[in-house]
Amino acid sequence: PPVADPPPGARALGRLHARRLREIYRSAGWPCCDEIEVELLAAGLLERVRSGQGHETLRVSDAGIVHIAGSLVVNRGALSRHEALVERVAREMTRAGRIAWRGLGLRARLPAAADGDKPRWCIARPDVFSIRNTTVEAYAQPIVHEVKVNRADLLSDLRKPDKRAAYLDLGGECWYVLGCDAKGRAIGEPEEIPAECGVLVAQGDRLVVARAAVHRAQPRMPFSLWMSLAKAQPVPGFEEDSQALLAGLDI
Repeated sequence: PPVADPPPGARALGRLHARRLREIYRSAGWPCCDEIEVELLAAGLLERVRSGQGHETLRVSDAGIVHIAGSLVVNRGALSRHEALVERVAREMTRAGRIAWRGLGLRARLPAAADGDKPRWCIARPDVFSIRNTTVEAYAQPIVHEVKVNRADLLSDLRKPDKRAAYLDLGGECWYVLGCDAKGRAIGEPEEIPAECGVLVAQGDRLVVARAAVHRAQPRMPFSLWMSLAKAQPVPGFEEDSQALLAGLDI
């Protein structure tokens, strides 16, 4: 028989609920007895199962399976939109005469948690990291681009000052690149983004500057960063200029 639609209350559940459903579906179903679990049970997405020994476990209901499937479709759609915009930004950097990388894991220095403490370190993962295509180290001008296509993801990111501090440590400029919603509206306003960061909005085929980034004097890029770049594969560059030169030669 066809599976019934999930109960109306299930439509108000968020990403944490969908994640918990997936975890229970992959596990033995031992209960956590927290609020998320209670809400899933009340929505009919989980069922309690008692064994012959009296142990109680959880099982994802048919409605829960439908909910998992729906959340996976949404996640894939958001991921594909994010990846497409990351690719656009990286390509724009290469067109601007820069060398760009996607998805790097780079060691960044964070301010000390308190006066007198040692600086902290973390691994930052900017969506796009780029430097100028130059042979002079002082002209490298590293830039970080962080891409957001979902408003909830943007707001969550803005509540993480350490993540932003890591990006600013890596680059002389840090930009947020914002996608648009189904009505063509940017998922955020420039005023919502910290003043030290620039804002780009993806409008159709263009990346429009909503606010320029603050350019900061950047110290020399550390050797560890150069090594990370050397071991990673940059975005393939465009060869239009080279091809145009070749077209004028009799070879």
